[in-house]
Amino acid sequence: MTLAANASVVPVPPTDCLRLGVLASGRGTNLQALLDRTAAHQVPAQVVAVVSNRRDALALERAQHAEVPAAVFARADFSSRPEQERAIVEFLREQQVDLVVLAGYVPVIGPTLLDAYRHRIVNIHPSLLPAFGGTLHAQADALHHGVKVTGCTVHFVTTDVDGGPIVLQRTVPVLENDTEESLAARILVEEHAALPEAIRLIAAGRVQIVGHRTRILPAG
Repeated sequence: MTLAANASVVPVPPTDCLRLGVLASGRGTNLQALLDRTAAHQVPAQVVAVVSNRRDALALERAQHAEVPAAVFARADFSSRPEQERAIVEFLREQQVDLVVLAGYVPVIGPTLLDAYRHRIVNIHPSLLPAFGGTLHAQADALHHGVKVTGCTVHFVTTDVDGGPIVLQRTVPVLENDTEESLAARILVEEHAALPEAIRLIAAGRVQIVGHRTRILPAG
């Protein structure tokens, strides 16, 4: 899932309303940030589908409250990962999703979903990638390594886990008295700003993937 060095693509043409399919495994706070920002017309997008791999995910309750179609695709209900992802793709296509957003979705995305939404899947990760990628413990790793600055990254998803082209990043200082919990909480605040901003740029057609990088095109 790579581009030639001189290849470029604008993932989504400019649109007045980008249709989002959000995948979440847990609390769904980034989903809520998107629901709030889109409802306030701060982002030209609409969450039209929510998917989870866990029946107890709070994200499903958030979707229900917002009257957004939601479905659970638990791995145990399918004979294989490709079968599970084919079902997810069918659901997303039924809702006419333009862009897939991984917002705390734990499973690694496989080729079935990647191929169906090529260059149209983004993820939010709680570190300044490429630092502390490929882990569910990025905040703890940042503290363990003694970094002075960390943050969050919105990036396109490829077969290289947490290694796809970066859309934007926001920084957070690491304080001397930080715990994993306090650092994670401050990073999450930045996630709630970064993800809607990245989607706003994508909806405006201002994000261009060039090889392994992105270019943010000027407005207008």
